[in-house]
Amino acid sequence: MSTEPFTFDQPCPIRDVLDRIGDQWSLLVLEALAEKTLRFNELMREIGDVSKQMLSKTLKRLEQDGLVLRTLYPEVPPRVEYALTDLGRSIMEPLAVLIEWADANHRAIVESRRRVSPPHH
Repeated sequence: MSTEPFTFDQPCPIRDVLDRIGDQWSLLVLEALAEKTLRFNELMREIGDVSKQMLSKTLKRLEQDGLVLRTLYPEVPPRVEYALTDLGRSIMEPLAVLIEWADANHRAIVESRRRVSPPHH
């Protein structure tokens, strides 16, 4: 019997995945790519208030996780497109349920926040 403490090679799978897709921008990027392939500037317009640096960082993380495919076309100027992978598409069904829940319950959540923490004047 070993006296060494048991360690995991990877962090908690739930926390690991949810931390990566649950940030402010990843869900919006995944949702924007759910129906179509987009170029970087198209994604910027689709999402709205994300900076170029943050969108680039988010896309790189989603690509590392295997959720987004980045395709570079050797043209002049180079064209880069982003699309969901099969893994990325597979997450859209559970995300759609979460998005629908958030949309349906947003008003109740905002009203609750106001009751618990009224605005200061």
